Amino acid sequence: MRSRVSAYAVAVAQGQLLLTQLSDASPVFEPGLWHLPGGGIDPGEQPRETLARELYEETGLELLDARLVDARAYTAHRLGISWNLVGLFYVVDLKPGPLAVTEPDDSTSAVDWLPLSGLEVSALSPAAIDALGMIGAHGGRTAGAR
Repeated sequence: MRSRVSAYAVAVAQGQLLLTQLSDASPVFEPGLWHLPGGGIDPGEQPRETLARELYEETGLELLDARLVDARAYTAHRLGISWNLVGLFYVVDLKPGPLAVTEPDDSTSAVDWLPLSGLEVSALSPAAIDALGMIGAHGGRTAGAR
């Protein structure tokens, strides 16, 4: 079993959640699911550094501020590998700008602001589903940029 610690961004603006779509290169969760921007913490890297790096790679946006709000554990089996994943969830403020996947050959195939009111839970990764609960649990006090 492989273990991984990841940092995830929860950004909400104008009733929309910033999500990335997983590509075939996704190591843990199934391709095609909408997922939170973020990813694995490299050795020696601080979680906030990971968050800033992954946000830029997956969305083209710059991190201004981040506040740790929760941590969750997941197990998954993908491509013959069993995973134990710990996700650190941060409510983030982002510098406004155009969306772009800057690392197109990595685990992200698309990025978009999706309306919270129309999200299909079946199209979301387990981490994105948990983020919806965190948004409600924090009174909707999340920030973002658009």
